[in-house]
Amino acid sequence: MESKTNFGRSIWTKVRSGHMPTTFGLLGVLTVGIVAGSALTGSVSAHQQKVDSSDARPLVVPNPVTLSNGFSSIVKQVGPAVVNINTESTPKQAANSRSRRRGQVIPAPDGNGDDNGGDNNNMQDFFNHFFGGNPNGGDDDGGGGGTRRALGSGYIVDKRGYIITNNHVVDKADKIYVKLSTDPQDDVAGDPGRLATVVGVDKDTDIAVIKIDPKGLDLPTVKLGNSDGAQVGDWVLAIGSPFGLSQTVSAGIVSAKNRSIDEAPGPGGVATNQFQKFIQTDASINPGNSGGPLVDMAGEVIGMNTAIYTQSAGSEGIGFAMPSNTIINVYNMLISPDHRVTRGSIGIQFQAATSSAVNRMYGAANGGVIVSVVTPGGPAAKAGLQPKDVIVAIDGATIKNGDELVAIISQKKPGTNVKLTYLRAGKRETAEVGIADRAKLFANLDGGASDDDSNTPDAVDVGAQTIGITVQNLPAPMATKLKLKGGVIITSVKPGSFAEGIGLGKGVIITEINHKPVTDTGSFQAATNGLKSGDDVVFVVRSSTQDNGDNLVGGTLP
Repeated sequence: MESKTNFGRSIWTKVRSGHMPTTFGLLGVLTVGIVAGSALTGSVSAHQQKVDSSDARPLVVPNPVTLSNGFSSIVKQVGPAVVNINTESTPKQAANSRSRRRGQVIPAPDGNGDDNGGDNNNMQDFFNHFFGGNPNGGDDDGGGGGTRRALGSGYIVDKRGYIITNNHVVDKADKIYVKLSTDPQDDVAGDPGRLATVVGVDKDTDIAVIKIDPKGLDLPTVKLGNSDGAQVGDWVLAIGSPFGLSQTVSAGIVSAKNRSIDEAPGPGGVATNQFQKFIQTDASINPGNSGGPLVDMAGEVIGMNTAIYTQSAGSEGIGFAMPSNTIINVYNMLISPDHRVTRGSIGIQFQAATSSAVNRMYGAANGGVIVSVVTPGGPAAKAGLQPKDVIVAIDGATIKNGDELVAIISQKKPGTNVKLTYLRAGKRETAEVGIADRAKLFANLDGGASDDDSNTPDAVDVGAQTIGITVQNLPAPMATKLKLKGGVIITSVKPGSFAEGIGLGKGVIITEINHKPVTDTGSFQAATNGLKSGDDVVFVVRSSTQDNGDNLVGGTLP
């Protein structure tokens, strides 16, 4: 029989050697902890019972102190004029309950969106409009035919009840309700707010004007500032109703100005965001902030919170606000008797950006706009302009890029004329071009559809080594539909090739290379023969899925 001493040594030896079960050791430690804790607790409790607190003095709430914080004074000034907007709509079709916006197939901010079977980790929505979701867990887009609800924000600009908000907040709504900052914000009494009517909307800038009956109320209003004065790094405040939480304020800075957000082209290849140049901010904005003001430190509204860049449908520190100067211009047209925005157009389309090789090849190295499409019957077509012409000046003023061209032409009144200076094959030309109503000019444009190419010839492996593509002759039915005399269509692109690097993809139609027409694989091969490292190569290409005119793609061969 083992002695007590030997037994103790045996246990210690097993513990040190790791042979003793871990559970036994842990139980021992826990037991000691519990006992010690109980003893300490009992000790504290005993001391509390013995302490005489008759000499303790009660705490007193001090008088409020106004700190030197400009934020609070600005919120007091602007906040009362910021409103909560909630809408109701009944789905007109239950067959398609998912939202598709501007040609993109992406999850909507409220979780009800299209998906294309792709990876959910793909960018959700670079231009993520926020409909505010459904924070109360009510009806959704579920296709049951029930009422759908959405939330947003807005701000009063006229005591007569005029309110500015985003078009996507009120778009397709059957009923629009507004709650003032002084109204009860809960819906316990079943009061959704004051009924509002739409005065006018502008989809191109996502701006809407709505109106409520003030009913004798002295409505507070905001003061709009000049957004051109905002500088990167300036403090700004965002006020709105994120997730239905009214009068929420967040602070940040102006992160960037004149920010463009690329989107897929709309019908006919016409850009849907030509008139959207945003103020970027890191002030926290979320679904439901749409339509709320972005305020500077002077207490003036310099923008309207419109969109966020997000992969989670929440704020990630990158928000976009429509500048106040754009808002003022659009507002003034929407409250006019016509209640619509009129913009001038000459009937052309162009690429937003082109490579340096393209610019050198077409004489736009120092600025200019290369025409991609000339609208049949439009002012530019009547004046004799053609695709691949390079517009370099308007009324004698030099044009550096497409943004400048759009800004100048859109402000012109329909019925007036401008003098265009352009380059054609390197030769300088001028033309008197009329200004048309942009909305009417592009009203009937719609995209094409791809043809059945089951009878297309086999692909020819030409240009695969130099450029990195395989092409085949353009099928006759497709050429007829696109009004082309011929061309080749790309059937494959080699990964890591020159073609992939400049953005050529499968299905793209090539009609010209370095000013040489391409009507078939033979002319394609002739145009590419002799190309060597360091040469600029510019392709005139067309889409096989929609008639969006000629586009120029190019680069320098490595």
